[in-house]
Amino acid sequence: MSRQRPRQTAAPRRTADAPKRTATAPKRAPFQPARGVAYAVLRAVEESDAYANLLLPAEIVRADLSPADAALATELTYGTLRRRGYYDAVIALAARRPVAEIDPPVRDALRLSVHQLLSTRVASHAAVNEGVELVRAHAGRAATGFANGVLRAIAREDPGTWRERVLATARSDDERLGLEHAHPVWIVRALRRALAAEGRADELEELLAADNAAPSVTMAALPGLAEIPAESRRSVYSPIGFTAPAGDPEALIDASGGRMRVQDEGSQLAALALSRALPVREGERWLDLCAGPGGKTAVLAAEALAHGAVLDANEITPARAGLVRRAVAGVPIDVDVSEEDGRERAARAEGTYDRVLVDAPCTGLGALRRRPEARWRKQPDDVPELAALQAELLDAGLRALVPGGVLAYVTCSPHLAETAGIVADAVRRGGVEQLDTRVVLQSVARDTLDLPEPVGGGDHAQLWPHRHGTDAMFVALLRKAEPGTSTDRQGTSADR
Repeated sequence: MSRQRPRQTAAPRRTADAPKRTATAPKRAPFQPARGVAYAVLRAVEESDAYANLLLPAEIVRADLSPADAALATELTYGTLRRRGYYDAVIALAARRPVAEIDPPVRDALRLSVHQLLSTRVASHAAVNEGVELVRAHAGRAATGFANGVLRAIAREDPGTWRERVLATARSDDERLGLEHAHPVWIVRALRRALAAEGRADELEELLAADNAAPSVTMAALPGLAEIPAESRRSVYSPIGFTAPAGDPEALIDASGGRMRVQDEGSQLAALALSRALPVREGERWLDLCAGPGGKTAVLAAEALAHGAVLDANEITPARAGLVRRAVAGVPIDVDVSEEDGRERAARAEGTYDRVLVDAPCTGLGALRRRPEARWRKQPDDVPELAALQAELLDAGLRALVPGGVLAYVTCSPHLAETAGIVADAVRRGGVEQLDTRVVLQSVARDTLDLPEPVGGGDHAQLWPHRHGTDAMFVALLRKAEPGTSTDRQGTSADR
């Protein structure tokens, strides 16, 4: 049945007493505010190496988005960043040119629109029209025809067809996995090697899929200072963790005076592994050598307060040092936060500390769920330079220990060159033994952790997003030898 056109009616006559209408009505924004915020964050990530997890909340506040629009902006931003490599492959096929040849402002608008077309329930016409308007606003009218043609070509085919077309371009199994799960090939291979080191290489696709799943917001109630809310669901493993209730967690954080905080469960476990590896003697001195942004520092501060220990922290970057000071502000203990190169800071404190945390700078491959842009920002050439720095920080941290003191070496990366390789080299150099980190973590955890023994030996532990629901946090506990003690073999007990 054909649709009838609405009957036209005459405009109402304005009487002498009626208010005069303005000459022009207010213009509607050419695209939704949520899309504008998402696009602004994508551009900043591309142009300025901005961190989406830091910039997005500020952009949401600046735009005064409603809760619904804030949720949409978050989904659009992180969804686009996570699957950027796959969307680039789709765009290249539709545009018949490499994405590198497309102007960056246009490219980001296309990526955002393709995410909506292929991975959300946004209506196709809305995704296309608003994508074109983004291009018009940020790249000029001349580029709108190109953007419109590309987006309409993509909208004409369903997501399954595009998946088949993209995967057909793969030249190897690794490239196919990289395209399908939106990971650079070098990261696919690094993750496979890390899993194979546990005899679990068959979990690779499960891990890649987990990297693309939006994580739940996990919070920590600082031990001894805050109670987990009764209405919240406790974390599976961390004794201080819980899932944030619906809504903005900032209200809960503010109400607690900073004694509750957003923090990944793996990060919580890493800090507790150090503070609870051995019984604490009153008066111990602890050092968090690479403390920014301060999540683990806050947990250590609460633990130090409860056991009569003293905590110092160090962070080389002034802005991140400020975040550390904010993180520990809710703990009634004085934490001296220095701003030095960690290697130099530790050198000044040789033989001073009973416990040292070296949460070393790394590629961040373990937090791709939360910082998805890292997969496109990091390159394999970054690993050797980072590994050299990690080894130097670990050695410096060990020198800062008193004999018998314990160090936790932690990275948010499972890459073997940043994890097991660094620890094995330190043990080979002598003067240190490994504690069984898996035993320690299990003693801390509320439930049984699946932590297989490494195929090549070693007493470190690796957490995984697909297996534990945490970031891929690596933790190794090392104990400095007492004078006259042989360290020819690794330690195997957590209670030495």
